[in-house]
Amino acid sequence: MPDDSPPAHPWPIGFRATCVRATLYVLLIAALAQGAYYEALHFHEIRFSEQGFIELAQSALLATASALLLYTRQVLRTMPNVSLLMFAFVFSSLIREQDYWLDLWVAEHTWKVLVTLVIVPILYWVIRHRERFAEEFAGYANSFSFGLFAAGVLTTYVFSRLYGRSAFWEAVLQERYLRTFKDAAEETVELLGYALIMIAVIELALLARRWHSARRD
Repeated sequence: MPDDSPPAHPWPIGFRATCVRATLYVLLIAALAQGAYYEALHFHEIRFSEQGFIELAQSALLATASALLLYTRQVLRTMPNVSLLMFAFVFSSLIREQDYWLDLWVAEHTWKVLVTLVIVPILYWVIRHRERFAEEFAGYANSFSFGLFAAGVLTTYVFSRLYGRSAFWEAVLQERYLRTFKDAAEETVELLGYALIMIAVIELALLARRWHSARRD
């Protein structure tokens, strides 16, 4: 059986590579923020809706992250259990983002069925291989990727939900309250969270490539 767990001492990241990646990530975040601005400025009829830039960008980020996780598991064959569980989480989020279209084109609550079909077998697999998962996670937990992934999850699934509460914006705006403010706040913070998750997955794929090369050497 091949050793697909992380090595004890993964290759470090060079300073130049760190600067290049940091610059690209800054440009990505800036592009997303600018896209949200243009949506609010020029697309009044669809802004902050399922057809707007923000929703489409969220789906694109999650789809890209899902594909990279499959690449890490199936091609690089590194941390198969950790990457599989992360894929279940990210891909389920992608399905959840399509709830409007699934309800419209298929049937109401279709997304819940699809998410269950993704989550249940993968959880069963990970629990069945829990010892291997624990070994893999011990190496991943100390990485930059894991910190970013945790930050993305907290931003998307905790902070954005609380920050986007109607009660909060009603308290801030009082008689000037409009639902648009709540939607804009929640969706843009959620977009940032998904961007952090995708960056974390990119870092995971790059880390997995270094581990893959280390194993071959």
